[in-house]
Amino acid sequence: RACNPPVGNLATGRTPVTLTTCGQNSTELYCFYPDQNLLHHASHGCGQPRCTKCNTNQPDNSHPPADMTDDFFANPISWWQSAQGVHREEIRLDFETEFYLTHVIAVFKSPRPAAMVLERSQDYGQTWRPYKYFSANCTATFGLQDDLIEEGSMCTSRYSDAVPCTRGEMIYRALSPANKIEDPYSPEAQDLLKLTNLRLLLLKRQECPCHGSGLVEKPQRFAHYAIYDLIVRGSCFCNGHAEECELINRTGVMENMVHGKCVCRHNTAGDHCEKCAPLYNDQPWKPGDGKTGAPNECRKCRCHNHAESCHFDLSVWLASGKRSGGVCDNCKHNTEGHRCQRCKPGYYRDRGKPMSSAEVCKPCACQPMGSANATFSSSWRCHPRTGFCYCKPGVAGPNCDRCLVGYWGFGENGCRPCDCARDCDQHTGRCFNSEPFFNIPIGGRIPDLVQTPTNESEEEWKWNDHEQGFSALRHPEKCVCKEKVLGSVADFCQMKYAYVIKARILSAHDKGTHAEVVVKVKKILKSGKVKIARSNRSIYPESWTNRGCTCPILNPGTDYLIAGQEDSRTGKLLVNMNSLVKPWKAHLGKQVSDILRTGCK
Repeated sequence: RACNPPVGNLATGRTPVTLTTCGQNSTELYCFYPDQNLLHHASHGCGQPRCTKCNTNQPDNSHPPADMTDDFFANPISWWQSAQGVHREEIRLDFETEFYLTHVIAVFKSPRPAAMVLERSQDYGQTWRPYKYFSANCTATFGLQDDLIEEGSMCTSRYSDAVPCTRGEMIYRALSPANKIEDPYSPEAQDLLKLTNLRLLLLKRQECPCHGSGLVEKPQRFAHYAIYDLIVRGSCFCNGHAEECELINRTGVMENMVHGKCVCRHNTAGDHCEKCAPLYNDQPWKPGDGKTGAPNECRKCRCHNHAESCHFDLSVWLASGKRSGGVCDNCKHNTEGHRCQRCKPGYYRDRGKPMSSAEVCKPCACQPMGSANATFSSSWRCHPRTGFCYCKPGVAGPNCDRCLVGYWGFGENGCRPCDCARDCDQHTGRCFNSEPFFNIPIGGRIPDLVQTPTNESEEEWKWNDHEQGFSALRHPEKCVCKEKVLGSVADFCQMKYAYVIKARILSAHDKGTHAEVVVKVKKILKSGKVKIARSNRSIYPESWTNRGCTCPILNPGTDYLIAGQEDSRTGKLLVNMNSLVKPWKAHLGKQVSDILRTGCK
């Protein structure tokens, strides 16, 4: 709910400033009529005056401004008194911060002034605006109508009579029937109630009308202003987000003093709870709603424990449909983003740890010689989600620390293709001919193929008797292929591949006039005009000879990443030397997916 601090006397513990004080330069003689004579309305008039002296340097004879704001129960007959003969006097109360005013009461020892003005400042005395004008004749003095005649007028004659000649009151209520406010924290309420300084201007003295008393003493000795008590009721100003306040920038502490620094709730901060706490800026700050009681709490930013503060960004707020506008500041633990939700370049997400862990982002562990510098983002050293490094041509491994199968000579330029049907020694390039794997061109019956472990049925490996071909393993001189490598993002995008799939090679056939390779499509990364389903279908190598060679080489039983062109007229998927054909690896598929999603636009 919206909170309200208690109301107290803002003048307690604070000393007003006046233009003059009785006896401030030298001892002064002054005269007055005793209170009891004036209050009991004796038939013989005001009675005999009493005369005494005042001097600010003599405690028993001094009447300083502080006596207006002391405890009026403990010191009921202490008062402030002006110098003799002044017509214009000023009583100013300066506050160290903003407060809310409810009402002001001044209890006079001298007769009340015939004219005075109560003013407030909201900018520490730079400018002043009137709360109320007081005059026995509002129209003659200030050119305003009396509020006894016109309700809501800025002037009143209610507190300007000379009688009673002592203990007469001046009362001002900030909230009156004329000033109705539903929400005390609205801009209109703040304009009326908030203040940093209060000033009472005393503009015209008036004498006590004592009839039948012969003035023995000099009249000027009665010519002064005197006030017993100045009471300023109000509270600290907290925008509906606090119900207690504490000391602000002051050393002297007095009992019952109203302090100005709010003890904020609702995740707010500041002396007046005028802003959200550092980590709670996900939506715009609002004051509490004094009308409905809604607290309008500040909402915490989602920084996953990687930031100590956030700020509100209007463009982010509007882009989210006014749901979230917080942007985290100075993300720690190698994270970045509006919500510290991703790892910085050079780091990747450890999936084994929660996003709020301080160790969620690990540094990339890329082999400098084998990793590529030109990636989709020049600052990325490895994939931010998997940690897999981006490798140079022919280089493999999550850290780019070895050659791909079929490549050798790990160095500054990556690895070179083996000059063999399949694999070779990674250091020397010498071909291996005893491997139990087959680089199968189209056609041909390979008797020992049935011993090869596979999930496919034996029927899928059989070919018709009239379909003959040569094994690239047994006849490497017949089938020499130069493979396409995955280069930079720009190179990949420039090829404008019509389709990109993950497929298992089931069989290869020599049809005499063309080659046909049957594959099982397992994943579709991209498709063009030719419809592709996750099922068995044929692809058609363009590089083919009637001796049974397909390029690139496709091994039955192996999963490949295949990117190539299509013939939309015949509905065929084509493979040629410009196609990208690579044994399927999860990180390779991820890399190509990222290129398709972010790189090729």
